[in-house]
Amino acid sequence: MSAPDRQNTRITLAKRPEGMPVASDFTVERATAPTPGPGEVLLKTLYLSLDPYMRGRMSDRKSYAAPLEIGEVITGGVVAEVVASENAAYPVGTLVTHHSGWQGYALANPENAPLPIVDPDNAPISTAVGVTGMPGQTAYFGLFRVGKPQPGETVVVSAASGAVGATVGQLAKAHGCRVIGVAGGPEKCAWCVDEAGFDACVDYRDPAFPAQLAAACPDGIDVYFENVGGAVLEAVAPLLKPTSRIPVCGYISAYNSPSDAVLEAPDAWLKRTINPELETRFFLVHEWAGEFGEATKALGAMIRAGTLKYRETVVEGLENAPEAFLMLFTGANAGKLLVKVGDREKA
Repeated sequence: MSAPDRQNTRITLAKRPEGMPVASDFTVERATAPTPGPGEVLLKTLYLSLDPYMRGRMSDRKSYAAPLEIGEVITGGVVAEVVASENAAYPVGTLVTHHSGWQGYALANPENAPLPIVDPDNAPISTAVGVTGMPGQTAYFGLFRVGKPQPGETVVVSAASGAVGATVGQLAKAHGCRVIGVAGGPEKCAWCVDEAGFDACVDYRDPAFPAQLAAACPDGIDVYFENVGGAVLEAVAPLLKPTSRIPVCGYISAYNSPSDAVLEAPDAWLKRTINPELETRFFLVHEWAGEFGEATKALGAMIRAGTLKYRETVVEGLENAPEAFLMLFTGANAGKLLVKVGDREKA
C-alpha cells in the first residue's frame, strides 16, 4: 500500500467540554496520511490508550501541561507500527509507542524526540500503553519512589481495579505489604481480592464505606496511593498516620466539575486540613523517564511469571473513542481502557 492510499482519521477538539464531554465537543476529520521526510517514519496506530488526564487537557484551566488548542488532535499514547520509513533505525514493521493521540496515522522523527521500541516478547503489545507502559510505570515509580512502602505496612489504593491502581496493589503485595483496595461495585472489588490478591477491597459506593474502610485498616494507613479524591479521600484522611506517605497520581472525581471550587489537589487539601507535615505530593511519571525501561522489563517479567494480573476493556474503532472515553468517568470499563484502531500491515 502506498502512502497516498492511506486515509487518516483524526479526532480533534471542537470546543471545550462543560462538565462531562459530549459528542459535539469533538470533530472527526479525514484526510490522506502524510508521507515521511528525511529521518521520519510514518506510524499506523494499532492501540490508543484512553486515560483520565486527557480530560484536563481539554480544559483551559492552568495545569501541569498546556491545554489542547481548539482544532488540535486529542492527546494520547498509542502503540503503533512503522509502515513507511526514512530512518534506518526504524525499519518498516517496527513496533513503537508514541504520543500521537486520537488519529490513525502520524509522522514521527526519532531524532527529535524519543520513540521507544516495543518488544512483543516482553508482554502483549497492547500492554505497552497499559500495565507495562505509562500506567504501569506510574504505579511502579509512584509507589516505590514517592510512597516508599515497607514490608508489613498497610497500603491503600483508590481506583484499585483500574490500570494504575491494580498494578500498585499487586506491586505492594509482592513487596510484603498488606493491601486494601477501594473500587466501585462488588464485581471490581471481588476481582481485586480473588484475582489480584489484595487483602481486602472496599466498595466506595456502599453507604457504609467510611466505616468499612476503617474496619479494614485497624492499625491505620501507612501509604495511600491517590487516584480519586473527593469522598474517598475524606474517608481515608482520618486513618492516616503522621508518618503516612501519600503519592497523588490524580483525582478523577473532580475532572468533569465545571467549578474550580472542587479542584484543590488532594496533597494541598491534606496539608491544609489534616497535617501540614504529611509527606504527600503530586507526581508525574516523567520524573523517572530515564528509568522507564527498567520498569517495563520488571512488569513484563511479572506478567510472564503470572504474578501480575491485568484486565483490558478494548473498544473497536477510532470513531468510537469519544463515547468510550466517558467510560473512565462512569466506571463502565474493567481495567485498562483501549481503542483498537488498526491491524498490523507487516506481522
